[in-house]
Amino acid sequence: MSPFDFAEQFRRNDDRGEPDLIAIDGTDRFILDEAPHVHGDALRQPGEVAVVDDRYGVLTLGAITLHGASDVRVVQDSLVGVRALEANAGTFGRRGFHHPDTLEQAFRDTRLVLLRLPKSNDRLDEISRAVARYAAPDVVLLCGGVMKHMSLSQNDVLRRYFGEVTASRGRGKSRLLIAQDPLRASATRADATNPWPRSVHVDELGMTLVAHGGVFAGTSLDLGTRVLLDVVDGAVTDARTAVDLGCGNGVIATAMALRRPALQVLATDVSQIAVLSTRATAAANGVADRVQTTRADAGDELPEGSAQLVLCNPPFHVDTTVTTDAAEAMFRNAATILQSGGELWCVWNSHLRYRPVLERLVGPTRQIARTAKFTVTASRSVC
Repeated sequence: MSPFDFAEQFRRNDDRGEPDLIAIDGTDRFILDEAPHVHGDALRQPGEVAVVDDRYGVLTLGAITLHGASDVRVVQDSLVGVRALEANAGTFGRRGFHHPDTLEQAFRDTRLVLLRLPKSNDRLDEISRAVARYAAPDVVLLCGGVMKHMSLSQNDVLRRYFGEVTASRGRGKSRLLIAQDPLRASATRADATNPWPRSVHVDELGMTLVAHGGVFAGTSLDLGTRVLLDVVDGAVTDARTAVDLGCGNGVIATAMALRRPALQVLATDVSQIAVLSTRATAAANGVADRVQTTRADAGDELPEGSAQLVLCNPPFHVDTTVTTDAAEAMFRNAATILQSGGELWCVWNSHLRYRPVLERLVGPTRQIARTAKFTVTASRSVC
């Protein structure tokens, strides 16, 4: 097979074009090194390998290039990961993978699943349950993570749906969990009694929230979102179109559609499970006809000047890394999305002191509300 130099060839697709961010890490290497030992036969058969939440395409293209896998099924929640995989596949001239539309299509009769352990145990539950329910009886779920972010609760989640769960010794900073002997009856029963996505009625909102495993805030009302919703009725009251930038479980988009019957809302998120959760939340509350959803990275594909109002509760971390990069990207794109005179209403953790950034990237910014933890501001576009 062709040489495959991870350190030289795999790099993150960074929006600033910076070349020094290496995507491959010890966990990716560990998973790829062990995959042929736990189920080498699956790697040699077309369509029997699935890869979940491959951050930059390393696991997918590594399985294809190093181990000869073909017709690999890929489940990636983040659009950033999807784009990175496509870009790296083009760079290396490697294909042999596709993105199924559903988890059933992703795991039906697969025999080896490679998974980067998610931060959320709910995400792990939804994925491992689907593997146990739909995959072949001899499937092996090979999970990898950084040890400092792993916990015994992840083993407990896997044991709900697999008869055998073992942990590898640590290698560097990483460890693997290996799940075998799928308990299909248990997985099927769980789907019947406690299905994904979850649905909960929130009395204080008079709304039903629907959430897939791992979506921000799940079926609860995030504290920052609560502060924004308390004051948002005063936001650009004559707006005909609004954008929920980073829609999560869809609570903001759906609440706005319920409160303003003439308003059309476009909800967007980099996360596929967020888009699906928002779509389900809007449908559960009878406003699916006025809440459209689209997957985009910080709203980067939304048309220029397409809204009079943008609403945003930006993240301040990506996975386990604390960063303001995602928020600043949202602010820059909000300035493009807004029509002249339109406003970005944003809630943020007060200690982050975003106001000067909002002034610079969007326009004149005023404080609408402030609590001990959160600040709501309105930034007016003057472009």
